Amino acid sequence: MRRAARSLLLFGVLSTTAATAQDAALDELNAQAAVTLNLVPAARVVRPGALSPGTPADLNASVTVRYGPTKPAAVLLLMPGYLGGAGSFDRLARQLAQLDPTLAVWAVDRRSNLLEDHAPLLGGSAPQLAQIVQRGLPTRSPASVPFMKDWGLDVTLRDWRAAVLEARTLTPNVFIGGHSMGGTLTGLYATYDFSGARGAQDVRGLVMLDGLPGLMSGQPLTTDQYEQSALNPLGPLPGLNSLTRAPYVDTFYFGPALAVRAAAQARLAALQPDAPAPQDGFTTFPATNLAAAMTRLDQRYALLPFLAIRAGRPTNATDAPYLLNRVLGARDTRWITGATDPTRPVGWGSDAAQVTDARDFVRRYLTPQSDYAEWYFPNRLTLDLAAARTDTTGTPFEKTLPVRSARDLTLPILGIAAEQGVTTEAQFRAYAAGTRAPLTVHTLKGAAHLDITTASGDQVARWILDWLRPLRRA
Repeated sequence: MRRAARSLLLFGVLSTTAATAQDAALDELNAQAAVTLNLVPAARVVRPGALSPGTPADLNASVTVRYGPTKPAAVLLLMPGYLGGAGSFDRLARQLAQLDPTLAVWAVDRRSNLLEDHAPLLGGSAPQLAQIVQRGLPTRSPASVPFMKDWGLDVTLRDWRAAVLEARTLTPNVFIGGHSMGGTLTGLYATYDFSGARGAQDVRGLVMLDGLPGLMSGQPLTTDQYEQSALNPLGPLPGLNSLTRAPYVDTFYFGPALAVRAAAQARLAALQPDAPAPQDGFTTFPATNLAAAMTRLDQRYALLPFLAIRAGRPTNATDAPYLLNRVLGARDTRWITGATDPTRPVGWGSDAAQVTDARDFVRRYLTPQSDYAEWYFPNRLTLDLAAARTDTTGTPFEKTLPVRSARDLTLPILGIAAEQGVTTEAQFRAYAAGTRAPLTVHTLKGAAHLDITTASGDQVARWILDWLRPLRRA
């Protein structure tokens, strides 16, 4: 019995050592790939956008982070998802531009991102960042941004169109796409009536990454619901009459104060991944900075399935089933109860089954060009999406939100689903069946919703490039 126990213990030690060596090799491989990707040039560009009455002039802006050549043969403009910023595309955009040096990728920052102050985060020391994790920073009050009540679907699409039309001055080969809600906006852009011109006339194809029109719509809204209060798949929405009091998303799972603290924790994880995370921060147990950053997003522990990523595993951790997460729609979720060995912190390690590299993810979360999140996400945009759905013809919103039927849409569509995300190939086919558009679909195996744009591998980039190539013209 003792010999067997000793052999089992020895096997466990050897297995752990081998796994650690494999993890280290994987970390090194990912780090080498990141160095090459980071050579792709990137610049943040702010141009005039749609004019929204009451909005300060400097916030009427169209913002893009541009990767690749300044004189491209083709441009792909990508719209981020719900609560997302241009930084959510940093890795995918670099992969695309590296694989095809003639392609420029312009990642969109919605104008709300101009309300963020990244200076204390980018310039803060580790102790200063730790304080921000614990206490946050002053954020803008609802009363200070009353103009956000008008930042809905029309403003968002017209800001995007300003960038699309600029891209067309460089090349006729202009394509648009988006992730999650960005995929929804991609389809709506194509069928939107821009004062007599359909958006489809501006571009040569649509890329939808784990998102498509109707994804966040819910049931049709009445005029009263739109003005007073409404519902979509994410829960209650403030109506038009409440937007001055509640101009941006501020809930238990996301808001400006939480976004600031999360960015500080991601920054700490990028700078000192294995150092102890701030106490009274994102964990109730001792953890490393990287573990504190990832335990809120990893698919096994994420509060919501649309905020999930597969990026390794916790180490030295004890966990238990978390039934509340399942009520909110997550799958087989758990929560970390503490450290297995209380003398050491919970850490975070690489995993051969991971789709995204955690260390790369936190390094790209906040950069001088962009942020992964959108701190002040306008409630008006979510409300408008619930009202517009896929077609406003014959509804009370026909004139104010001129989304037209997709029946005559002929633009080629590329749909890429995450195997464990929020869309399926069948949903893309059902959407395309209501159009005249040729459809190409793929599924990224093993991926959670956020992995589509952050995956270590370049499969998504290669699918996009293979689809783009025959659509480009000299």
